[in-house]
Amino acid sequence: MPRQLTGFKPTGPLQLGNYFGAIAPLARRRRDADTTAMIVDLHALTVEHDPAGLRRRTLEIAALLLAAGVGEDTDRLLVQSHVPEHTELHYLLESAASYGEAHRMIQFKQKAGSARERTRLSLLTYPVLMAADILLHDTDEVPVGADQSQHVELARRMAYRFNRRYGDTFTIPAPVNPPVAARIMDLADPNRKMDKTNQSEAGVLYLLDPPGVLRRKINRATTDSDGEVRYDPERKPGVSNLLEILAACVDGDPRRLASQFDSYAPLKQAVGDAVVDRLAPLQRRHAELAARPEKVLAALRAGASHARQRAADTVARARSAVGLLIDDAPPTG
Repeated sequence: MPRQLTGFKPTGPLQLGNYFGAIAPLARRRRDADTTAMIVDLHALTVEHDPAGLRRRTLEIAALLLAAGVGEDTDRLLVQSHVPEHTELHYLLESAASYGEAHRMIQFKQKAGSARERTRLSLLTYPVLMAADILLHDTDEVPVGADQSQHVELARRMAYRFNRRYGDTFTIPAPVNPPVAARIMDLADPNRKMDKTNQSEAGVLYLLDPPGVLRRKINRATTDSDGEVRYDPERKPGVSNLLEILAACVDGDPRRLASQFDSYAPLKQAVGDAVVDRLAPLQRRHAELAARPEKVLAALRAGASHARQRAADTVARARSAVGLLIDDAPPTG
């Protein structure tokens, strides 16, 4: 059974793209894979943040994942900072990485821009931490979109290099293509991906948005002026995005669904109904868990405890491989 790892950064409220691109597939894969969901709170420290907000968002995401069936009745949901082996392996990997590798990461260039003197050092090195996240858990598969594929390739490259220099230590992870509709676009600007950190919330469908808010955002979604409902992402990105969202909600095909509508108003009505119906059970379950934070915290403690057993073995292999003295073994050589 392959081991699969998915990370969620607590830098904003989860949105519909997160649900269809990561949460729902992760819940499904529980049947045929050893799946782990990790809230990567250390990654949130790479930028300016509110400490109280980070703690609140971490708990909210944990409750949403549990509400979706991820980690429920298992011990496969954890918070990154609750497993200190992540940071230990991070340093060991930094000692085998180069400045050039980290500096070439596209997200560092995009986020740092021209203000690199004021940019946090952790933003430069966090791709190595992401590699540690992956390699620590002997991960076979990493579901990843195009915007994160460079980081998985770095993890693969570092694992190959470490194994070649120091002996067989790490499992080589493989990127897994995200499912259809994982790249849901912003409703207000269908040429950009829907993202929880978008500056404007008008085009983002958050998982905890009330039904009225969800419908209002969908009714105001950008379309075009020709009035024809047709699936054509290049020429009709707004309409095609609505069809993608509808298809994801009802497990349909966006091209076939297009033939059911002769104008944009009924399409938007159908999308609103489908999104509200799809999220209703998740929102109800989340409300129950939010009222019992001790249950969420207990699940996170169980996840960290389970993860540390495996993580300790991986770190021990890495420490021994690079030549660090193990305190329960006599020195040699």
